[in-house]
Amino acid sequence: MIKVNKFKQALNGDKPLFGLWQGIPDTTVAEIGAGAGFDWLLIDAEHGPFDLRSVMAHLQAVESYPVSALVRPVEGSTALIKQLLDIGAQTLLVPMVDSAEQAEQIVRAAKYPPEGVRGLGTSMARAANWNRTSDYLLKANEEICVIVQIETLAGIQNIDSIVAVDGVDAVFIGPSDLSAVMGHIGNPGHPDVVAAIESGFDIIHRAGKSSGVLAVTKELVDKYVAAGAMFIGVGVDAALLVNATRQLASQYISDGSDESTEGY
Repeated sequence: MIKVNKFKQALNGDKPLFGLWQGIPDTTVAEIGAGAGFDWLLIDAEHGPFDLRSVMAHLQAVESYPVSALVRPVEGSTALIKQLLDIGAQTLLVPMVDSAEQAEQIVRAAKYPPEGVRGLGTSMARAANWNRTSDYLLKANEEICVIVQIETLAGIQNIDSIVAVDGVDAVFIGPSDLSAVMGHIGNPGHPDVVAAIESGFDIIHRAGKSSGVLAVTKELVDKYVAAGAMFIGVGVDAALLVNATRQLASQYISDGSDESTEGY
C-alpha cells in the first residue's frame, strides 16, 4: 500500500504543526531533529548544501521516526520535482513562487497524467518501492502535498490568483526575503512585515488553503498561531547549534559579543 501523507492529512486538523528546519547536510543531525518531538522537519535544499542523493539519505534517516519530512528544492523545475518525488518526497515546499502560472506548472510537475505531466519511472523509484507498491500510480497524486512559497512583492501582489490554483495545498510566506524586499532586510519581525504576512494569511484562509511561516521567537510564533497559521517552523538546526555553542563558550571566554543568530 502507498504511504499515507500524514502531514497533508494533519493540515486539515484543528491544531498547528510545529517544525524544525534542517540545513546541516548530515543524517545524524537529521535523526536528532527527527527524534526531538516536532511534527515535521524541512530538508532545506534551497539554502543548505544538499544534492539529490543527500536529500534521499535524509528521507531514509528520518523515515522510522514519528515525524513528517518536507523538502524545499532549490527551485521548482519540472525535472527536479520529478526526481524528488521519485526518491520518496511526498511534500514539497517550492520557493520563490510569484504567479499563478508558476504555481500551476509546479502542480502539474507533481502530478501524474491526466492531472499533470510527471513522468513514469516507478521501476527505479524509491517512492514506489521499486514497483512493489502496487497502487502507487493510482494513488500517488492524492498523497502528494504541494506547498508554494511566496516571498516577493510580485508574489504578494498575485497571492489571490496563486492561492486559487487547484492542487496548491498550502502557502508558506517567507519572512526573510519578504522583509528584504519591503526595505527591512534582516528584520523579519518588523511590524510592517508581520502585518503583510497576516494579511496574506487572511487571503490564504479565505481560499480554503493552509498557511505556514518560519518564526523563531515565541512572540512571533504565538502571533502567527493566533492569525491562523497551520504549520510553523520554529527553529533552524544550524542556528540552534551556533547559539548553543556561543552561549556555552561565553560562560568561560569573553569576546565582547553577545549577538544571537535568528536563523532565517
